[in-house]
Amino acid sequence: MSALYLLRHGETEWSRTGRHTSVSDLPLTAEGERRAGEAGRLLTTMRGTDPPALVASSPRTRALRTAELAGLTPELVTEDLAEWAYGEYEGLSTPKIRETVPGWTVWTHPSPGGETAEQVAVRADRVLERARAALPAGDVILVGHGHFSRVLVATWLGLEPTAGVHFALEAAAVTVLGDERGEPQIKRLNVPSSL
Repeated sequence: MSALYLLRHGETEWSRTGRHTSVSDLPLTAEGERRAGEAGRLLTTMRGTDPPALVASSPRTRALRTAELAGLTPELVTEDLAEWAYGEYEGLSTPKIRETVPGWTVWTHPSPGGETAEQVAVRADRVLERARAALPAGDVILVGHGHFSRVLVATWLGLEPTAGVHFALEAAAVTVLGDERGEPQIKRLNVPSSL
């Protein structure tokens, strides 16, 4: 039975230190590269060696390099898989933002000049439409980012995009989405590429 696999990119310096990263095109750290390779082995263990029906990636270097190190060749590279745009909060950590906006989270407050949760969900819907069209032919693997993928999980389940707050996705971890008799389901969530 085909499944939808989400692979979050490996660690970058900003993801390691909790800085919001959307359009900034940062490289993976050495640890991020190591874990991206391990994620490829994890995917093989989880799904076998049959070629996937579709591999798609965000156009950011950190996602494309993760795909490469995981042994994946994206046939679709799309801005629809890019990270949530943080606008003026790009490069800032949540504690830094909270110095001027107490209680701020990406899930509950606006990001000036960035995207809303609803705008991110529109992109997630487009990605899922493509994924669902490919799933009858085999597995689909999406290589992307933390916050966007959390919205994508919520969207898969038919939840509001802000419900993504409830799903953890670590760097280079794998999540598996599927269904049970037509009902959308999380098969595996945040499986680490290494322990």
